Amino acid sequence: MSNLGLVDIGGTSIKFAVMKDDQLEKLEPVKTPQTLEEFYQVLTNKVDSMKAQYQITGVGISSPGAVNKKTGVVEGASAIPYIHNFEIQQALSKRFDLPVSMENDANCAALAELDSGAGRDVSSLLFLIIGTGVGGSVIINHQIWHGAHLFGGEFGFTLADDKSTLSNLATSVGVAQRYNANSKPITNYSGKEVFDLADHGDTRAQKEVQTMYYSLAKGIYNLQYSFDPELIVLGGAVSNNPHLIPEVNKEIEKIRKVVKIASIKPEIVPCHYTDEANLRGAAVDFAQTYPKEDA
Repeated sequence: MSNLGLVDIGGTSIKFAVMKDDQLEKLEPVKTPQTLEEFYQVLTNKVDSMKAQYQITGVGISSPGAVNKKTGVVEGASAIPYIHNFEIQQALSKRFDLPVSMENDANCAALAELDSGAGRDVSSLLFLIIGTGVGGSVIINHQIWHGAHLFGGEFGFTLADDKSTLSNLATSVGVAQRYNANSKPITNYSGKEVFDLADHGDTRAQKEVQTMYYSLAKGIYNLQYSFDPELIVLGGAVSNNPHLIPEVNKEIEKIRKVVKIASIKPEIVPCHYTDEANLRGAAVDFAQTYPKEDA
């Protein structure tokens, strides 16, 4: 099997790796450039080095934004405005003189979990990334479901109550914002610190944490009965919290007791990959984009 170059574009840094004999060999990351020209230069230099050292035959890229697989354009918006709204995939392929695939970073992470992570034994799953907001991915029959407007998996935009989205209520960032805003004087705790306060008996902190668990449980319940996946995988830093899934499952059981017709209990698991997920998923996406390529 040929070697494949991998790139994970992030707002603060760009990670690089080579998939060699199905093993990921990480390379030195680079601070994300400020301009498109610098971006082209950094990526071209790195890929040229990979070509010389590893004889790569293609490049798989994980990118922020809504990647349009048909046009090679990164639509939507992200922390890197200069990569959007032109045929960047074709431009990079021309510069590298290699086939290039591009996919959204959350979709890449989901593909990594499906291929060899928490979802390796299923063909359909939902992947939720719980960070500043709630993002994610829908996979049906081993394929990303992008949606008519490339909004497939944007679970954070769904409503958790009459006026708040899932991103507002079901994240540790939201927990901290609500706790701090209702403190007198106003505090500046992080989400983790509010969770710690809850563990030590702070009733206001416990209330906000419980709001998060319930909102996430309701969101997952609704997604289960909308898509009926085999598995729901949770990612993001908060997925490392050992209380998260047990507490969400408790809230789902409460919902199922109220909605008596609900016979299916969502199967929720934590993600297997963390910082490698986007790179590994970019390799899976490349293989799906170029199924006849030996890369």
